[in-house]
Amino acid sequence: MLEERNEELTQQTREVVLWYTPRRREGDEVVSYYVQPKSMPGKVRRAAAPAAPKKRSRRGLWIFLSCMALVLVTVVLAAIFAPDKSHRPDDGQLPDGEGASNIIDIFDTAKTTIPTYEGDENVRLEIRTSRGPQLTAQQVYAAVNPSTVTVVAVESKDKASVGTGIIMTSDGYIITNAHVIAGASSCWIALDTGVTYDALLVGYDEKQDLAVLKAVDASDLPAAEFGDSDRMVVGDTAYAIGNPLGLELRGTMTDGIISAVNRAVELSGNTMTLLQTTAALNNGNSGGPLINAYGQVIGINVMKMSNTDMLYEASVEGLGFALPISDMYYVVNDLIAVGEFRGTPVLGITVQTLAVEGGGTAVVVYTVTKGSGADKAGLQSGDVILAVNGEEVSITDDLLILRRGYGIGDEMPLTVQRGDQVMDVTVTLGSDKDLD
Repeated sequence: MLEERNEELTQQTREVVLWYTPRRREGDEVVSYYVQPKSMPGKVRRAAAPAAPKKRSRRGLWIFLSCMALVLVTVVLAAIFAPDKSHRPDDGQLPDGEGASNIIDIFDTAKTTIPTYEGDENVRLEIRTSRGPQLTAQQVYAAVNPSTVTVVAVESKDKASVGTGIIMTSDGYIITNAHVIAGASSCWIALDTGVTYDALLVGYDEKQDLAVLKAVDASDLPAAEFGDSDRMVVGDTAYAIGNPLGLELRGTMTDGIISAVNRAVELSGNTMTLLQTTAALNNGNSGGPLINAYGQVIGINVMKMSNTDMLYEASVEGLGFALPISDMYYVVNDLIAVGEFRGTPVLGITVQTLAVEGGGTAVVVYTVTKGSGADKAGLQSGDVILAVNGEEVSITDDLLILRRGYGIGDEMPLTVQRGDQVMDVTVTLGSDKDLD
């Protein structure tokens, strides 16, 4: 079925960014050149032919003149075939100031007109805090590749965008990036087996760059297992599976490490907090899974950094970024429940983990935001949160994990100690957008 679908796409199929490989002529090296974000370059800089071996000669002048001629030819060719500076994007800078570009300007997206599907508010993304045994690379691929899909968002009969998605539920809820389906009027997905499904749009949020699709009439699909991205630390093994460069190389796995956590990346005036990885990401990987060593999806790949001027700039390698799944939990659930992201559910407090007399730790309220649910419930600075709905908490992470079970407007029962008094309070969760 996938082969039949492929015939519908033309030679000009657009991936997450425009790309092309020049035709190979006999004796020429094939060089791929990527541009960002719209234009196709008129020329491609060809690799310089290796210099012919120098012949021994007693005439030093001829050697000198030959070298000068070679330098002159190189300079002329560089001037002719150098990448066009007009294609360089302005957004995205490396720490040293050298220009770089991401896979796509994810905040410059056209509106999609894919037919919609009303999601089931009872369907929720489940994140496992526990881990099984560490897996080999082969085991990770066998576990996650069947849950990784090719996403083809069709804009017109001769234009489409190719990305990646990850199966969330066995009945066909699929997570991908919003920029993958931007501007599309229809969409379909392909499993690793080649079986295809038409897909409808459940919801998307451009700022968070997430979208949820629903495969039509799907059942018994291999859903992925999602892990706690908050547990990832620098140096942890990471894998990526996706469709670099589109349909031809679908199902490619790359590996690396987590090279940074909570990395703030600014793009088009919007700051995103991302996982950084050395696992290779390329055009078409967008929307695919970033995976830990236990076969759990802990991120949604969203962008890479790469230089656009190979002649004058240092090479940029191993800079990939993913949306942390623990931060995207509320986004996905809102997109399924109401079709849009309402914001992160918040109590309206900041807390600290402090050591207590006699040993152990406790979660202590540090500040209370005026007008928040916590403020209305009467919480005060210095209160100790003992439990959430009867489940004991002793560190901040305990509170954050339990909060994931509640959405905006839900009531969250807390057991609080104030001095010698222990009391039960109920806090109605609000949106962080309202507090802003």
